[in-house]
Amino acid sequence: MSFGLRPHESGLRKGAVLIEEHDSAMIILIMGVSGSGKTTIGTLLADALRCSFLEGDSLHSKENIEKMSHGIPLNDCDRAPWLAAIHARLLEFFKRGESLVVACSALEQQYREVLANRVPITWVYLKGSKKMIRWRMNHRQKHFMKANMLDSQFEALEEPFDAIVVDISLPSSAIVSQILARLRQPPALQNDAAPKNLEKKRVVG
Repeated sequence: MSFGLRPHESGLRKGAVLIEEHDSAMIILIMGVSGSGKTTIGTLLADALRCSFLEGDSLHSKENIEKMSHGIPLNDCDRAPWLAAIHARLLEFFKRGESLVVACSALEQQYREVLANRVPITWVYLKGSKKMIRWRMNHRQKHFMKANMLDSQFEALEEPFDAIVVDISLPSSAIVSQILARLRQPPALQNDAAPKNLEKKRVVG
């Protein structure tokens, strides 16, 4: 498979939580600002569901990574090809009837609409304070997104109104367990209530 796409492993990672077989494939997108734990939670969830995981950052162009490495936020023109590439993967898996877990910031509603075009997506929003996420970013290594870009991430964030919302202060295993429990519920009961307007909602740490 293409770079960034990890097929399910033959066995679950230690601590992964089993879930009953689903009647149909699911496309689950883990969203949130950089440093919220999308890759960690996404890989654990994919292991629990025994499905593939796609790291959205792996589809960024070299130019995008270069900009972000120098603390320059991306604009909509920068993001358009990236979102199109992720959407193509989502559509491919959906048409094949295969489940997929994806890690992607998807901070704005317009980006989520691009990704969800002709693809039913279950959104999972990793929510946390700016203070906690900044601490995480300052202590992680070998990632192009640095802590000095966190303010721009929160400024761009439009919190979703149709997502499973989880608190990132919990242990990873507890977060995955919460997500799995919500996925077992009927779709109408999965999403958390949230404001229906699309104004940018700033989250202070």
